[in-house]
Amino acid sequence: MACEFLVSNGVLPQEELNAYLLRAKEKYGKEPKRISIQVDGDEVALDYTFDAKPFERIRRITGYLVGTTDRFNNAKRAEEHDRVKHSI
Repeated sequence: MACEFLVSNGVLPQEELNAYLLRAKEKYGKEPKRISIQVDGDEVALDYTFDAKPFERIRRITGYLVGTTDRFNNAKRAEEHDRVKHSI
């Protein structure tokens, strides 16, 4: 994934942009989708944009809040399979 740089009010060398990208990776543990850089003299304001996390559906199954049943043991899978599903 390539990070997009949006620089306003100035021009920055590629080495400095790479340093901001490295800082974001170290600070947040993931690469941003976009870095907006506002140049104000010798100072810069950084704004990072990351990809949205995928939505995971949570539901109550056999008394437990779960996203998926892949970690259920055989007994809990059988209980989930045998339960009565009510319609609305």
